[in-house]
Amino acid sequence: MSAKPPKSVVTVRDGVAVLVGIVIGMGIFRAPSIVAGAAGTESIALALWAAGGVVTLLGALTYAELASAYPDKGGEYAILSRAYGKRLAFLFGWARLTVIQPGTIAGAGFVLGDYLTPILSLGPHSSAVYALGGVLIVTIFNLRGLGLSAAAQTALSSLLGLCLVALIVAGLLAPGAPAPPPADAAAMPPLAAIGFAMVFVLLTYGGWNEAAYLSGEVANPQRDMTRILFIGVATVTVLYMAANAAFLHVLGVAAAAKTDVVGAAVAEAALGPWAALLVTAFVVTASLSTMNGTLFTGARSGYALGRDVAALAPLGRWDERRASPGAAILVQAVVSAALVGVGVLTKQGFETMAAYTAPVFWAFFLLTGLAAIVLRVRDPQTSRPYRMPLFPLPALLFCAAAAFMLWSSLTYAGSQAFNLGVQISMGTLAIGVALVALDAVSGPRDGRPRAR
Repeated sequence: MSAKPPKSVVTVRDGVAVLVGIVIGMGIFRAPSIVAGAAGTESIALALWAAGGVVTLLGALTYAELASAYPDKGGEYAILSRAYGKRLAFLFGWARLTVIQPGTIAGAGFVLGDYLTPILSLGPHSSAVYALGGVLIVTIFNLRGLGLSAAAQTALSSLLGLCLVALIVAGLLAPGAPAPPPADAAAMPPLAAIGFAMVFVLLTYGGWNEAAYLSGEVANPQRDMTRILFIGVATVTVLYMAANAAFLHVLGVAAAAKTDVVGAAVAEAALGPWAALLVTAFVVTASLSTMNGTLFTGARSGYALGRDVAALAPLGRWDERRASPGAAILVQAVVSAALVGVGVLTKQGFETMAAYTAPVFWAFFLLTGLAAIVLRVRDPQTSRPYRMPLFPLPALLFCAAAAFMLWSSLTYAGSQAFNLGVQISMGTLAIGVALVALDAVSGPRDGRPRAR
């Protein structure tokens, strides 16, 4: 009998590279303008990006313990099920199917459209038309089983990171924007504006929760996972703060807040029109990559939900010829396209999609953070190869941050687009609650109708 192959081991350097590659995405080329507008000053904007790094680290420390103790491919779904039961886990699966993944796809589509429209406008709703085109492209690719490979996704992430570094260097070396007229006093923005800005800061830091699941593949989790998280999050935070410093140096706060294509605007000001086109090409490619990866994973989550829940049985159909969950892909695509339509109504597509996903996103982050404490108390005998330092302080601080973000996303009243996104999100989640109340999720189907 042949020996088992050695378990793949992630080194600290590998782990840091994966974390940085997952987190850095197209959001850093769009969100800084919104954050600058809400912050009002360069110093406050940079402080918010630093705070985003701290929240990200606290969340990653919390998730890493859960991942090492319960290494299940179901991720949060499996953890929430273990901590709170199947019904709440179903609600998370429903939210992922109808809110989190489609909102991310539509949001990335609007970034794609915002960057392409200055080059070739397709009319008054140009960004939305491009976003719909992006949804259609990635849907066709996934239906035909031609989605981008993991290697291609990694390569695109690496290229985007290099693009960001080059833009930082060019921006910091370029002549600065004219100094604004002196103000009587640098007023701190109201708490609601800070919460609004942090929605977009932490959206840009998104992906760290996936990187935390590396804890199951690290040789010495207690030592190396902590180093991976600290070094990786610190690297992303420094890059994001440097990028914003470069953007604000070149454009100034007022001009940065008025552009939807801050990356292209800085590239053009620092290096010329050719650089703006190059940055646009990178951002468009990264947006399509994000849409593709999100549709791919979201459809497979929907497929799993369809196999487990009788009321969603059509989602559990698998196309053997194309090796893809066709029905689940189409559902993700239809919901994403409908959300693009919502963005047309609000005329602020990216902001509306952030508002649509934020309250649901942070509600389940809060519940998952609390699960780390609940399961440590309820299930102490389970081996935890990685234990968060200073337990339960990181989890409690992360939960406090998640609660603040949930409150901020639900109560912010400064934007009609934001408010509409939140209202539709809550309505969509309410449908999932109704399914739970109707006892549609009491057990797995195993491919057969559930007995009553």
